Amino acid sequence: MAATTGEKLLRHWPAALGVLVAVGTVLRLDHGSQGASVVAASGLVYLAAAATTHPGAAWPAFGVTFVLVGLGLVWSGFDPVPWICVAALGLAVLGIVRAGLRPVWSLPLQSAAMLVLGAAAVLAVRAEHVTGGIVVSVALFGHAAWDWWHHRTERVVTRSLAEFCGVLDVLVGAGVLVVTLTM
Repeated sequence: MAATTGEKLLRHWPAALGVLVAVGTVLRLDHGSQGASVVAASGLVYLAAAATTHPGAAWPAFGVTFVLVGLGLVWSGFDPVPWICVAALGLAVLGIVRAGLRPVWSLPLQSAAMLVLGAAAVLAVRAEHVTGGIVVSVALFGHAAWDWWHHRTERVVTRSLAEFCGVLDVLVGAGVLVVTLTM
């Protein structure tokens, strides 16, 4: 029996939510480098799951980053990137204390990814807007590939989070690129 449109949408709710969050994010951007906090957040949610050894921990971590990124988009005096990076450091330490480096591929790999994404976010915030926007866009497209791999292998985060994040990263990356190149 063929699935109805409602059943298909329900099955792909993470992608639909990713579209909704991406559109809301891109519409709030004045310039591309403002998307830097999304880059940092994308690393933090994966690191949260690896540090706690619970794939579902990525969703509450997303909730925290959603609030921080949102504050940064509506309150010009607030930069969420340092807060996200400090939280990531705390999660990495928690993960080492709690679980050590087991499994070997999880916490060290997610920590390295967070380091790269955090550095890209800091660079984007500090760069002029065009360079910053391009850095954000490239980082988000790279993270979308990361999401795809995690969705396919079902490692570290839940499939729903990987699906959501992949859609979000591609759409925000494209939106940042448009905002950056049309300013």
